[in-house]
Amino acid sequence: MRRKTLVSIVFCGLSMAGVWLAFGDRAAGQGDNGIVPKGAKLELLFDGGVALTEGCASAPDGTIYFSDITFSHVAKDKRGFIEAGHIWKFNPKTKKTTMFRSPSGMSNGIKFDADGNMIVAEGADYGGRRLIKTDMKTGKSYIIAAMFENRRFNSPNDITIDEKGRIYFSDPRYLGHEPIEQPVQAVYRIDPDGSIHRVITDAGKPNGVCISPDQKTLYVVSNDNGHWGIGRMPKDAPARKGLMALQAYDLAPDGSAKFRKVLVDYAPQDGPDGLCADVDGNLYVAVRDETRPGIYIYSPAGRELAYIKTEVPTNVGFGRGAESSTLYITAGKSLYRIRLHKDGYQLPSK
Repeated sequence: MRRKTLVSIVFCGLSMAGVWLAFGDRAAGQGDNGIVPKGAKLELLFDGGVALTEGCASAPDGTIYFSDITFSHVAKDKRGFIEAGHIWKFNPKTKKTTMFRSPSGMSNGIKFDADGNMIVAEGADYGGRRLIKTDMKTGKSYIIAAMFENRRFNSPNDITIDEKGRIYFSDPRYLGHEPIEQPVQAVYRIDPDGSIHRVITDAGKPNGVCISPDQKTLYVVSNDNGHWGIGRMPKDAPARKGLMALQAYDLAPDGSAKFRKVLVDYAPQDGPDGLCADVDGNLYVAVRDETRPGIYIYSPAGRELAYIKTEVPTNVGFGRGAESSTLYITAGKSLYRIRLHKDGYQLPSK
């Protein structure tokens, strides 16, 4: 399915948390679609990021955690010292955002497992290039994946977890000076026994990953921007971009995955970044197409159901409890939210 391209206006110049941003019925939800309420508005919650916010996820207590990726070529003080990456936390009740962890290991994707542990994908560019698990009760962290076949990962990016406790993560490379030691940009699986398996090698440049609520599909985004250095390539330097697509893989009971089809092909525009699902299996995809940036809402078959206009987004995640129908969005250096008609799918707690 090839998406239609419409021209939209990108908003910018946002500076104050708590500002409501209205885009009208068409932009917010394309009318009455049963997902985005008529007249729905984005709420700006935080705009203090350094280079790029990412990986918004709700903890079991409802707190929203998100990454602040501090690109080393951008985030320097007057002496040239590089900021070491941060994880922020937002309290939906107080609307206060505070620092949770710094340094973050250049964290990107964040998810919470069925026990309430925080799972973080740490990237390259002075990051950990690994997955860590943090016990939110004790504060202790554990390295759960750092190498495959005795070689470091490229740059772990996004995470999804199935109901058997298996963790899947993407491993592309978008920036960083570190050697690339893996022979492919792939998707890996960590089993409950700690073993690590390379499960997808044909997804292009894998970025966002998401398991369907029925546990039968593993959705994988390819966002192949054609180079290894975001922000370091001159803007007028030509790049041969690769696959820009939302793809569906059949997920077997044993955790293996087999390519099914490309659901949405975004070429020649930029494709998606992160994504999540609601309880009905609809997908909420952060699409970086600068001609129509925003959150695209698709059926499991890839049919566009609704569209939320934003600045160029990076990721999405639903809240919990009273916030279960609230969609949180990271975009630019900010965190936003919007109230919807659908509840988000969350991994069942143990």
